Amino acid sequence: MRFHWFLPTASDGRSLTVGTRGTHGPENAAADAARVTADRFRAPTIRYLTQIAQAAEVNGFEAVLTPTGTWCEDAWLTCAALAQETERLRFLVAFRPGLVSPTLAAQQASTLQRTSGGRLLLNVVTGGERDEQARFGDHLGKADRYARTGEFLTVMRGAWGGEPFTFKGEYYDVVGAAVLAPPDPLPRLYFGGSSAEAGPVAARHTDTYLTWGEPPDQVARKLSWIRDLARQQRRQVKFGIRFHVVTRDTSAEAWAAAERLLAGLDPAHVGRVQNLLAASESTGQARMSALHERFRDGSWKASDLEIHPNVWAGVGLLRGGAGTALVGSHSEVADRIAEYASLGIDEFVLSGFPHLEEAYMVGEGVLPELRQRLAPEIRR
Repeated sequence: MRFHWFLPTASDGRSLTVGTRGTHGPENAAADAARVTADRFRAPTIRYLTQIAQAAEVNGFEAVLTPTGTWCEDAWLTCAALAQETERLRFLVAFRPGLVSPTLAAQQASTLQRTSGGRLLLNVVTGGERDEQARFGDHLGKADRYARTGEFLTVMRGAWGGEPFTFKGEYYDVVGAAVLAPPDPLPRLYFGGSSAEAGPVAARHTDTYLTWGEPPDQVARKLSWIRDLARQQRRQVKFGIRFHVVTRDTSAEAWAAAERLLAGLDPAHVGRVQNLLAASESTGQARMSALHERFRDGSWKASDLEIHPNVWAGVGLLRGGAGTALVGSHSEVADRIAEYASLGIDEFVLSGFPHLEEAYMVGEGVLPELRQRLAPEIRR
């Protein structure tokens, strides 16, 4: 099993109201500064992100996922800078195919792979929000975006092949695509998507299929779907899952920390956030939102949002994207990770609030527990 952490390149803090995915962000900084509280907005400066990257490296995480979008800093440039501040840590760079030439993306990846000493991984994000795609000048519908992603990955891999690569499709017409030298090793490709359009692209092109955290029965069905599609392509695909984590020495302490993340939330504000997220074309986002739909009136306590033992949907009340967390003692969180691993999950992309302190909490609490149990299977 492989464990990765997350770089909060939009902002960070001890509260769910400190932003990601465009629902919150720097506009909260003045309000945070006016309060006498530790729940402060932390800007994504290179100095702060370096602290997180180095904490992830020290605590045995293999890589850090860096998001993509207009709501955060650019992933390529951020990771290029942080690669100079770390030694072993890998960088899972999220990027959107179709916004640049696939040959240029191949060149960027090749350069970063060389300058980082072979530490680049790539997370392909087709995009599920029409409004955000429009900010980039991209107005294709959902089905066309996924079809374009398939062609994009064909060209990008072709440009890495060591010989000029020519391709003519519906979206790209490329003659003699090449890079200075193929990246060594080739970056592993990660990809997520829950829609009918996403599955065939994942099966044909990607090395690791990523899913957001859902109850095990739902995850098992999704993995079976992708396995069947990959088998039709005569391929095998690995699987990863994205979870936040709230872990403490005891279960009571962990649930108290989860309760604190919800403290003082205004149901009206939750409603506004959910209205924004409802406009998403992402099937995965719709699945995340459905997990907490009946708890949006403000009458919640943290345990109400437990959708499976130690799997908590509270994060999704205020955040788009991955909306679930593993909550519990270090031993309980390790139990849940082992349960998902038994379904076929190979990689776990984890995060916490705030990401600096929680990298140590997970790294010093949960990962040693797992290493002790699964020493032959786990990679440090």
